[in-house]
Parts: sequence; C-alpha cells; structure tokens
Amino acid sequence: MTLPRIRPASHSDDAALSELDLATWSPLHAVSPRPQQPLGPFFDDRHPPEDFLVAEPAVAGAEDRIAGYIRIARPTPLASNAHVRQIQGLAVHEWARRAGVARALLRAGALHARNQGARRLTLRVLGHNTPARRLYESEGYAVEGVLPGEFRLGDAYVDDVLMGIALADRARSG
Repeated sequence: MTLPRIRPASHSDDAALSELDLATWSPLHAVSPRPQQPLGPFFDDRHPPEDFLVAEPAVAGAEDRIAGYIRIARPTPLASNAHVRQIQGLAVHEWARRAGVARALLRAGALHARNQGARRLTLRVLGHNTPARRLYESEGYAVEGVLPGEFRLGDAYVDDVLMGIALADRARSG
C-alpha cells in the first residue's frame, strides 16, 4: 500500500475542502446539520489554513485531488492549556477509505502537534461512531471521559466521548 502525501493546507484548497465536507457529512459523526449549497468558505478567522493538514493520493496525476484532511488546533486560548492540541476534524473521501489515509493523517497530526510543542493531543468522538473509536484506540488514544447523552441526533441521545494521547509517550514509542 502506498501512503498518501500529507501537506499543510493552503487557501487554494478552500473549495475542495468545502466539497469534501459536504461529501463526507454523516450522522455517524456530525452534530451540526448537513452543509447546504451554495457552500460558504471553508477557511475563516476561526478555521485558518494553518490548522489543517491535507492528504493527497500517492498516485501520479492525482496531485490535485484531496483525499482527506485533519484539523489540529488549540482547544482553548488559555496559556495554561497551550501544551494541548485537539483534533477538531478528520474527514476522508469515500474513494480513499480503507487505504490508510485516516491513519496517516492521525500520525501526521500527532507529529504536527509535537512540532508545535504540544505534550497532549485530544479529540471528541460520538459514542456510536465505532469505526472511528477503533481507529483512535489502535493509534494509542484512550477514553478519558464520557459526556452521556450530550447530543440529541434525530430521535436518539448520543454520548460525547473524550479521548487523548500523551505525545511525549508517543514520541518514545512511535
């Protein structure tokens, strides 16, 4: 298997990332309504390109296609929390799934966070998103808390699962 090329996002990725968000929207992971056409800008003041890494297929001629993205950002603006980064988005196109793209993005995201001086990387995942939870656990993330019934999606209340990993430990074992 050839791993995707991971690179920092740029403003020129805006339209492709908006389309990716629309194409990958699912009640399995989304707590907000499905995006509607016309799509607004993907990047804004709260979601700048420097928070994102994108994956491109490692196939000649496909460099202009984005297979997926991960967003790594500070969870709060507090100085006392500056050593933590949070995954605030991970999406992979259907055509690129089961090819190691999400795993490659997670690993690149952890390295990106470490390079920013982070010691911890956290995320939130819906309790019913079993495939994502298995992937995170296989990469060393542990459940650190559960907010029972935090979201009402359709007719069901869904848990918000908090997971994290110590990047210092990851650096030694990875």
